[in-house]
Amino acid sequence: MHMGTQTESGMEELARSGKLAEKLLKKLDALAGGKVLIIGDCMLDKYVAGSVERISPEAPVPVLKVEREWHLLGGAGNVARNVADLGGKPYLLTVAGEDGAGEMLAGLLRDCRVELGLVRTRERPTTVKTRIIAANQQVCRVDHEDDRPLDGVTLERLGALLAERMAEFPVVIVSDYGKGVVTARLMEMLRAASKSMANPPMIMVDPKTRNYDLYTGVDIITPNTKEAGEGAGMKPVGREGILAAAEALFRRLQLRHLLITLGPEGMALFERKDHALHIPTFAQKVYDVTGAGDTVIATLGLGVASGLSLIESCVLANYAAGIVVGQVGTATANLEQLREAINFLPKPEARLWLNHGEG
Repeated sequence: MHMGTQTESGMEELARSGKLAEKLLKKLDALAGGKVLIIGDCMLDKYVAGSVERISPEAPVPVLKVEREWHLLGGAGNVARNVADLGGKPYLLTVAGEDGAGEMLAGLLRDCRVELGLVRTRERPTTVKTRIIAANQQVCRVDHEDDRPLDGVTLERLGALLAERMAEFPVVIVSDYGKGVVTARLMEMLRAASKSMANPPMIMVDPKTRNYDLYTGVDIITPNTKEAGEGAGMKPVGREGILAAAEALFRRLQLRHLLITLGPEGMALFERKDHALHIPTFAQKVYDVTGAGDTVIATLGLGVASGLSLIESCVLANYAAGIVVGQVGTATANLEQLREAINFLPKPEARLWLNHGEG
């Protein structure tokens, strides 16, 4: 796997002094044109919104009078959209059905300037999540999906596209939503392609709990607190709980790095298992956390692909996440919003949580 970025004491010092933001402002333009390959489960998020004024005479359920419908990219598609909105050049490898939803998905991706390696299949439908909203509250979700693991011709076609293009990208993001694209065989293909390269990409994974063992040996995973605890077989509480969960994940998966997102508490970056830096949140208001994990890994990946250090990329990802949770629905951040946030938000200082030296 990728040799990655070594610990940079100068960057740590800047982060801990709260002055890293100033350095990031000078590097924002470097994100433009950064190349990131994303592979994983893509889905169509459909929203149906309206008002409820009566109960159905057929059953004791509300009747929704539809006033508006719209569609957004979900899963790996939202990761790619985040990369594009930050000025990067994403290449998305994914699977969709030979159906109308698949056509709409492809159209939305093209509209977002995402280069697409799309394998269409008759064997499974495009994943569609329909959210029913009344009075600005979600009242029901309807899922159309087949989440069985990919196999056969579809998987081999996806693997061939991966092998053909992977050498062009300094970062590969695996966006695993548990819908069948990320399988043991796919990860074997990814590892094999990586090992054949003189300069392999950094491989980042946004994990799905049930698939943890597929990620052995990747460069970094980005679970939230709940996912980290599930992967570690414990319920992490407080700083010591996070540190214990991280140690278990390093041991289980032989990771090089680990980033645990902590919701309102920010994130904890483990550059190695004995070195953790806590980065406080930059969010001012939290309206909706939908897609925040996509934003974090997209910004992290684009930052590293553009030459930023791991610490710089994590701080930038924290700013981006703070922007999207202040918006309703699956949102993204752009460069101007990042520049404004870095300029005008307080500069919280990162804290060293753990440092046991090089050993």
